[in-house]
Amino acid sequence: MNKIVFSGMLLSTLVLASCAAQRGWTPTVDTYNNPNAYRLNQDMEDCRALASNASSGVKDTATGAAVGGLIGAAGGAAIGAITGNAGKGAAIGAAAGGIGGAGQQGLQSDDRYKNAYRSCLRQRGHTVLN
Repeated sequence: MNKIVFSGMLLSTLVLASCAAQRGWTPTVDTYNNPNAYRLNQDMEDCRALASNASSGVKDTATGAAVGGLIGAAGGAAIGAITGNAGKGAAIGAAAGGIGGAGQQGLQSDDRYKNAYRSCLRQRGHTVLN
C-alpha cells in the first residue's frame, strides 16, 4: 500500500510539473525593426492561450500514465510469474510504467506548447529567438 501511495504522489507531481512548465515559459522576442512591436503584449497573450489549447498537458500526461501503467503491469506480471510472484511484479511494473509514461507524455506536451507558442508569434510577424 505504501508503494501505491508514493506512486500516486509522484504521478500527481509530474502532472502538476507539466502544467507549471508550460505556464512559466515565455519565448524571447526581438523587437528591433519589428513593425508589429506595438502588438507584442496582446499577441503573446493570444498565442499563450492558443498554445495551451494545442498542448493539453494534463490530459496527455494522464493518458501516458495510464498506458504506461498498463504496459508496465503486463510486463511486471510476466516477470513476476517467472520469479514466483506475479501480483507483486504487476504492481511494481504498473508503478514504474505509469511514472515513465507520465513523464514522457508531459515532456512531449511541453514541447508542443513551446512550438505552438513560437509558431503563433512568428505567424504574427514577430522575430522569436528561442
